[in-house]
Amino acid sequence: MKLAEALQERADLNRRIEQLRYRLNNNVLVQEGEKPLEDPAALLEELESSFTRLEWLIARINLTNCAVKVEGRSLTELIARRDVLSLRAEAYRRLVEAASQNTHRATLQRQADDASRELRLLDNTLQATNWTADLME
Repeated sequence: MKLAEALQERADLNRRIEQLRYRLNNNVLVQEGEKPLEDPAALLEELESSFTRLEWLIARINLTNCAVKVEGRSLTELIARRDVLSLRAEAYRRLVEAASQNTHRATLQRQADDASRELRLLDNTLQATNWTADLME
C-alpha cells in the first residue's frame, strides 16, 4: 500500500467513525417498547473495528513519515515545515490586509507571496512522495 492510499483510508475511517457515532447516538436511546432502527451492538462492533484499523494506520503512517527522506529531510520534518509555512503565509496575508498603503505593505506582500510559493512547491513534493512511498508494515 502506498502512503497516499493509507492517508486516504485514514480520512475515510475518520468520517466513518463520526457517522457511526452519530448512528449510535440515534439508536441507543429509544422509548420503552420500541426497537432501534439499527442494532446498537452491531454498530459498536463496527466502531471498535474502525478504531482498531485507524490505530494501525496512524502508527504505520507515522513510522513511514519518520523513515522516508526527501533531500535529506524526513516527511515529518517536511510536514512541520508545510504547517509553519501555511501559518506564515496566512499571517502575512492578514497583515497586508490590515496595513495601510505604505512601503511596509509591499514588503509584507512579498513575504506572503514567498511563503505561499514555497508552500505550494513543498506541498507538491509531499504529494508526489506520498504516491511513491510504500507504507511501512
